[in-house]
Amino acid sequence: MSPPPVPIGSVLIVDDSLVQRDHAVSICRELGIEKMHEASNGREALALLTAIAPRPELVIVDLEMPTMDGPEFLVKLQERGFDIPVIVASSRERALIDTVREMGGVLGLRVLAAVQKPLQASVLRHAIQNATARELRRTSHRAELAIDATALSDALERSDVYVHYQPKADIRTGIVRGVEALARWTHPTLGPIPPDLFIPLAERSQLIHRLTIDVMNQAMLQNAAWRARGLHLPVAINLSPTLLERADLALEISSLQQCHGLTPDHIVVEITESSLVTRVGTALSVLAQLRLRGFGLSIDDYGTGFSSMQQLARIPFTELKIDRSFVRGAPERESLQVILRSAIDMANRLGLVTVAEGVETLQEWRMLQEFGCTLGQGWLIARPMAGDDLIGWMKQHRVQAAQLRA
Repeated sequence: MSPPPVPIGSVLIVDDSLVQRDHAVSICRELGIEKMHEASNGREALALLTAIAPRPELVIVDLEMPTMDGPEFLVKLQERGFDIPVIVASSRERALIDTVREMGGVLGLRVLAAVQKPLQASVLRHAIQNATARELRRTSHRAELAIDATALSDALERSDVYVHYQPKADIRTGIVRGVEALARWTHPTLGPIPPDLFIPLAERSQLIHRLTIDVMNQAMLQNAAWRARGLHLPVAINLSPTLLERADLALEISSLQQCHGLTPDHIVVEITESSLVTRVGTALSVLAQLRLRGFGLSIDDYGTGFSSMQQLARIPFTELKIDRSFVRGAPERESLQVILRSAIDMANRLGLVTVAEGVETLQEWRMLQEFGCTLGQGWLIARPMAGDDLIGWMKQHRVQAAQLRA
C-alpha cells in the first residue's frame, strides 16, 4: 500500500541544473504534488513568484547558481515578504548547508529542511509532513487563544497558574540531581496556554512580578514538601529580565525561602543570558545580592546572546545551561560538537555546573558523557510533571538510570 500524497499542491524548483530539476520534479510527482514551476536561478524564481497566482506552496532551492545564488535568493524572499516554506538542497558540504538553513531561520523564513543532494523522496516527505503538522497545530491553537491581561490576572487570582517540574539528571549516572520549575496555565475554556504566550503577556502588562512570586512560592512550598518526605532536590526557578530592575528583589526571594524553611542552596535562580545585555548595572547588584545570600545562579540558554564571555566574567554564576539549539542534532553536526565541547570545557575550568537542555536521544546523551557535561535535561529523561508525581516517577526512573549510566 503506497503512502498518501503530501499536503502540498504546488512547488517551485530553483536549480541551474536541468538534470537536478528533472530529478526533483520526478520526486515531487511521486509524492503527489501536481503543479510544478521551475527556475534556473534566484532572479528567475523571484520573477515567477511575482507573476504567478496562486503562488507555489513550497520552494526547493539550490545554493550554487549563476546570476543569483541560493543565499541571496533567500534574503530577497524575506525583503519582499514572500512567506513560502523553503527546502534547501545542495551538493555542497554539510556545514555550509546548515549555515544557510540557520541564516533562513534568522531571517524569519520557514526553512523546513536543509539536505544534501541527490534529493530523496523519503527525506522530502518527512520534511513536508512534519512541518505541516507542526504548523497546523500552532496555527489552530494560537487562533483560539485570544488571551489578555485581564484573563491572566483572573487566572492568578483563581490559582489557575501552577507549576510543573522537569528533572535534571547526572550525565554519568542518570541519577536525578535537581528539577526546573516551569509555569503552566490551563484556561477553563481554552485549555492549556503555552508559556511563550502568557509570559510575554505578563511582562507587557506589569503582571510578571506577581506571576514570578506566585511560581516561586509554589516551587518552594513543593520543595519543602519533598524534603519532608526525604527527597532533597534543588529547584531551579526562572527569573524574568524585567525584574532585575527591582532593588528589593533579592530580599523578597530570601524572605520567601526563609518562610518555607529552606536554605538558599535549595534554590537556583536562572537568568536568560541575553536578558543581561541591556540591564547590566541593575543586574549586577541584584545578582550579587542573591549570590551573597547563598542562592545558586544559572546563566540560562547559554550561547543565544551576544556577550556570553563578558557575562561570565562579570557575574558569579554557579551553573551554565547550554541552549538546546547546540544539543539537538549535535551528534550529526561537527560544528555543533566543537561549540558544545568548548562550552563544557570552559565551564569546567571555571568550576561551573554544566546543564545541557533539550536532550532527546540516547546518542546525544552519550556524546555529553564523552564531553564531560554535568547534568542533562530533556524528554529523554522526562517531560515536566506535577510535583506530586515526581516521587513515584523517581522510583520508576531507577531502571532508566541504569541504562543511562556511563
